[in-house]
Amino acid sequence: MGDLDGKTALVTGGGKGIGRSISQALAGMGARVVVNYRSDAAAAEETASSLPNAAAHKADVGDPAQVEAMFKAIGKVDVLVNNAGAVRDKLLIQMSPPDWEDLIRTDLLSAFATTRAAIMSGMMRARWGRIVNISSIVGLTGNAGQSNYAAAKAGLIGFTKSVAREYGSRNITCNAVAPGYVRTELTRGSLTDEMVGELVKLTPIKREGTADEVAAAVVFFCSERAGFVTGQVLAVDGGLSL
Repeated sequence: MGDLDGKTALVTGGGKGIGRSISQALAGMGARVVVNYRSDAAAAEETASSLPNAAAHKADVGDPAQVEAMFKAIGKVDVLVNNAGAVRDKLLIQMSPPDWEDLIRTDLLSAFATTRAAIMSGMMRARWGRIVNISSIVGLTGNAGQSNYAAAKAGLIGFTKSVAREYGSRNITCNAVAPGYVRTELTRGSLTDEMVGELVKLTPIKREGTADEVAAAVVFFCSERAGFVTGQVLAVDGGLSL
């Protein structure tokens, strides 16, 4: 018997990278996993087909109308992992308003839309829910060339703490995981091998993180053992943010 037997888990951006590892880990806890994706149907379908009782669902979670339609199709969601994200790295004076607005929509507005929908879908009535937001250590430390991304990820942390305060009395927990450098399709496009090498040098554990290590933190927050843990931010970064 798993902690999430009979429960439905929605993982946004769940088809590849960290999202895929999270989807696999939640399925291992017994959850029926809904793998959300925006554009890469092949990856999402591949992930869903490899899991028992899972399904892929297309929706741009940065669009509240699409989120509403997705939840009508899914029904009650017991576990929500807000993992969908994007990067548009530029120095501030080179950043256009769309570079800022589109990133905030994808990385922060999406969490508002999905969390609101998940709580209303049945968490409130059931008096049970697990919400985990995938932030980043740059939301804690900032980073040159990532003012939009850092603002969104810092916003997620404030959002996490506020939701935890609002819905703790309903036995709904809300926590955040802040990964350090993890090699994924998203990060490969924004960091050169030289930049990665410098990050590793600055990391006390002296290596990159893995998607499975981030997923392990999510599993803890979604487990019954974490029932008295809410509003917390767990950095999975090898000590990089120290």
